[in-house]
Amino acid sequence: MPKNKEHTWRLKLLRSLDLIRVLDLERLCFSCPWTETQLKGAFALKEFQAWGLVREQRLGAYMSFYHLPPEMEILNLGVHPDLRRQGLASRLLGSVLQEAGKSGIHYVHLEVRVSNMAAQELYAKHGFKMMGIRKAYYPDTKEDALVLRLDKLGQIMPGQQ
Repeated sequence: MPKNKEHTWRLKLLRSLDLIRVLDLERLCFSCPWTETQLKGAFALKEFQAWGLVREQRLGAYMSFYHLPPEMEILNLGVHPDLRRQGLASRLLGSVLQEAGKSGIHYVHLEVRVSNMAAQELYAKHGFKMMGIRKAYYPDTKEDALVLRLDKLGQIMPGQQ
């Protein structure tokens, strides 16, 4: 019986040594990717973390965020275009939220494009609720962003509502 591909991906805390792989994925996933200078600066901050799903040295998905307990701000969550719709984003988000809850994070927030229905569905599945709208938030298209928030992390685990 073939092994489920999702289970061959390993969760990894990404470091500045992973910068090139993160940059490559940024460029594939986002219309306004972070620059090398921005990512180098972020990796130098103690409040910044990035986690990825890695298989045979390939970064299939990654998530970056700022964390300052009790809050966390998700900056980006990207999955390689060839690997989308295989559950990697949900697995990565769920794993990071679980670890965050154990480390004193109680509130998580993020912005998501109003046109990004797949991301909105992912975050809703993990318990995020819409808190507001930021008008013309994205500089490339002036598209609005939905502000999403997850409360009481660590008290109610995502997926258990």
